[in-house]
Amino acid sequence: MTGALLRLEDPSDREVLEKASGRVISFEIKPGALPEGLEMSVKQKFTCARFFEREDGVYAGVQFALPLSKYAARRKDRIELTTASIMLFMIVATVMLMRAESVIYFKFNRWLYLYSIMAMVFLLSRYLLGAFYKPVPIDVNFTPSVTILIPCFNEETWIGKTVQSCVNQDYPIDKLEVLIIDDCSTDGSAQRVLDTIDEIDRGNSRFRVKERVRLIVQEKNGGKREALSTGALEAKNDLLVFVDSDSFLDVFAIRNLVQPFKDPKMGGVAGRTDVANTYTNGLTKMQSVRYYIAFRIMKAAEAVFDTVTCLSGPLSCYRKDIVLDNLQAWRDQKFLGQRATFGDDRSMTNFVLQHHRTNYQDSAVCSTIVPNEYPVFLKQQMRWKRSWLRESIMAGKFMWRKEPFSAVLFYIGLLVPLAAPIVVLYNLVYVPIAHRVFPTTFLVGILMMSLLMSAAQMLLRKSSTWLWGMLFCFYYEAVLLWQMPIAWVTFWKSTWGTRMTPEDVKEAEKKKQAKLERQQKKRSKSGRHQTDGTAYEREKEDTVA
Repeated sequence: MTGALLRLEDPSDREVLEKASGRVISFEIKPGALPEGLEMSVKQKFTCARFFEREDGVYAGVQFALPLSKYAARRKDRIELTTASIMLFMIVATVMLMRAESVIYFKFNRWLYLYSIMAMVFLLSRYLLGAFYKPVPIDVNFTPSVTILIPCFNEETWIGKTVQSCVNQDYPIDKLEVLIIDDCSTDGSAQRVLDTIDEIDRGNSRFRVKERVRLIVQEKNGGKREALSTGALEAKNDLLVFVDSDSFLDVFAIRNLVQPFKDPKMGGVAGRTDVANTYTNGLTKMQSVRYYIAFRIMKAAEAVFDTVTCLSGPLSCYRKDIVLDNLQAWRDQKFLGQRATFGDDRSMTNFVLQHHRTNYQDSAVCSTIVPNEYPVFLKQQMRWKRSWLRESIMAGKFMWRKEPFSAVLFYIGLLVPLAAPIVVLYNLVYVPIAHRVFPTTFLVGILMMSLLMSAAQMLLRKSSTWLWGMLFCFYYEAVLLWQMPIAWVTFWKSTWGTRMTPEDVKEAEKKKQAKLERQQKKRSKSGRHQTDGTAYEREKEDTVA
């Protein structure tokens, strides 16, 4: 943002602005008014570019001495860089000292301290490798043909904005196609798509929107994989970009996303997903920090070795030929006899990663709507844990063939979350009861982990939400961690929980039928008791008579 539009309360102020020298403007950018990281107080010089009149008054267009992004970098970097650096140094030093204790006391409880050492190696390696990550720079001459696939099911609220963001790309018109696959929605999603196409075409017909954007309506609801499969078979171009129906692309997203495909061995690339509704409430703020760290640190660390294990659904790109080669196996995937309906992004990533490279492009940005209510959020997290567990087991069959250091970190990253509930119970319940020792070291470890996330958010994102990273870590330990044991014994389930897919409808019908059967049994049992009671009373009367 390089300037602003000001409405003059008094028309005579125009003359003052034109003649004044050394003019300084000061204002405050509230959280949520501009992209995350730009919330701040501004005080800098400006020049008047032009004046014009409207019905409601006189306006002045002013240009800042520095664009707000550069101003933020200069002003905020000094404070936050220093603060975050000090925090990171203290955190890493504390963690290293704590792990030195683990080595010393290893012989007293080898399994517990082995877990501590593994967790430290995994966590610090993610942040260290993430620091070395760099996105592939843009080559303006590299513009392969792209088809964007948007699966849609009952997304009337957001699908219009999603389509607009996919059409409004800084990319050659003749090399960009957009397919929206409506999976037999029961709301007005399909009509909203058609209205959006008409609106864009009326606004600027030279973009040939009606030639490049198509709506495909499924005859019956088959699920997200079925919708994407239909789109893949209809696509005309070399690269397929998967975009969720509640995600919105940055104008340069596609141009950045395709750059890693200059490597002929590259099979898939993930973009960065930010939270679109960050400032709704505390839950969305926690998710904002989690999303940023998950992409900018965790995926970036995997990208150093070209082994990104999940090309996330909101924005990912694949070579079309690889998708088509694995399309039937992916679409019809079953696990323990159950059809796999969610985890489509991790599953497709596994198919690609077996024989090709996968990468992450931090400069390809989209934003997505996240749950702002805890019941919906918890159902989403349970679904993600089930898909993570299922697909991680599948990936474990071939990850050993990848780069050795990357493979070791993958298997450590698989074991650490699985064992975490047991370790937490041991430290917070067993040790205090059995040994009467307060778990100070363990709690300090959780605090260091939370501070590490917050410090990275402050250093890299420069966002005011950094404090919510600490709160998320404690929320994870108190609530989300205990979904993992449930996922252990239910990871075969195929229901979404957050929307009524065909599997969810079947599950709801089963529960309804089971409830009716219980009620019938209860009535039948109650009827027998009444009959037995009547017979007993008659027998009693006969005996007395």
